[in-house]
Amino acid sequence: MPTRGTLSYVLPVNLIVFAAVLSLVALLRVPYSGSFFTTGAVSAVAASFLAAVYTRRLAKPHLVVAGGRAAEIELNSKFRKAPSLKELERLIETGWREWAIVADLHHPHSKQAERLFAKAALARIPVYHFRQIAEMQSGQVKISHLSENDLGSLNPNISYTSLKRAIDIIGTLVLIPLCIPVFAVISILIKLDSPGNAFFIQERMGYQGRTFRMIKFRTMRDRASSEPAADMRDDAMTKSDDDRITRIGRVLRTTRLDELPQVFNVLRGQMSLIGPRPEACQLSAWYDAELPFYPYRHIVRPGITGWAQVNQGHVTDVSDVLDKLRYDFYYIKNLSLWLDLLIALKTVRVMVQGIGAR
Repeated sequence: MPTRGTLSYVLPVNLIVFAAVLSLVALLRVPYSGSFFTTGAVSAVAASFLAAVYTRRLAKPHLVVAGGRAAEIELNSKFRKAPSLKELERLIETGWREWAIVADLHHPHSKQAERLFAKAALARIPVYHFRQIAEMQSGQVKISHLSENDLGSLNPNISYTSLKRAIDIIGTLVLIPLCIPVFAVISILIKLDSPGNAFFIQERMGYQGRTFRMIKFRTMRDRASSEPAADMRDDAMTKSDDDRITRIGRVLRTTRLDELPQVFNVLRGQMSLIGPRPEACQLSAWYDAELPFYPYRHIVRPGITGWAQVNQGHVTDVSDVLDKLRYDFYYIKNLSLWLDLLIALKTVRVMVQGIGAR
C-alpha cells in the first residue's frame, strides 16, 4: 500500500516525543498523573494515525500509465491517456512531485523508457508496478497462482509475526478481565432467547493446517444433517436468511460480539486477534480440493477479525468464497502493523454501524 510510507512515521514519532516528555518530567521531578499521561499518549497515536490516513485521502497523487499491462488499471486522474516519452520527460523536468508513474515493470520497455523510470525515481517521483496499484485499489490479490510479497518471498513478514504474537498475548490479557462481565450478560440473553448451550464449539482449520476447537457464542439453533458430506458442508456456510439464526444471534452476528470468546483461543496460540478467519473443517477440505494453493492461507494464525471480514462481511454463498480468498491472500502478502491497525479501526466501525455484516 503506497500509504505505508506516511503511516510508518506515526508510531516512532509519537514514541520519541512522549519518551522525551517523560524523561524531562522525571529529570525535573515534576508530579504527574500516570493514567492521564497514558491516555494522552494513546489518544495522540490514534489521532496521528487517523490524520495520516485522511490526509493521504485528500492529497491523492495523479497517476500516469506508462505502457505494458499497466493500461489495465482504471485511473481517476487528470491524465486521460498515457503520455509520450517526450511528454513524460518534460513532466519530470518540471520539478512537480504530486504524481506517480504506473508501469508494467516486467514489460520489455525501450532503453529510453527505462532511463525515464530511473530518472523519475532519482527525482523522488514514485514508480509503481501496475499490479501493486491494482491490489491497492481492490484490496485483493489475484490467486490464479501464488504471489511473492515485497521481499520476494512466499513467507510473510517474519520480523513482524514475532511482534504480532507478543501483541496478541498482551492484548488478550487486557481484554479478558474486561470481557468477563459482557460474557455473563450475553450468556444469559442467549439462554433466555432459545434452548441450548450459550457457547458454540467447532473444529476449525488453523495455523499450519492444524485443527483446533474454536469457541464462540451460539447464534443459531441446532439442526441435524441427513446427508453428512453435502449437508454438513452447507450447514457450515451460514446463509444471510438462514432460519437457524436466533433473534439475539442476529444482533450478535451484526455487531460481531459472537466472536469475543475467541480471546481464549488467541491466548492459547491457536488464533490471533487479526488474521484470516478460520474455516470449518468441512469447508476447508472442500476448498483444498478445488484450489491447489488454498493451504497457503494457513501460513499465518487465523484471526478474530480480518481484512476479508471488514471489507466483505460474512461469506454466505459459494460465489463469495473466491473473493474472500483474494482478500486473505492480500493480507498475508502485505502483513504489517499498519495493516493490522487499519483492520482494527475498520472492525470498530463494523461493530458500531454493522457495515460489512450480513
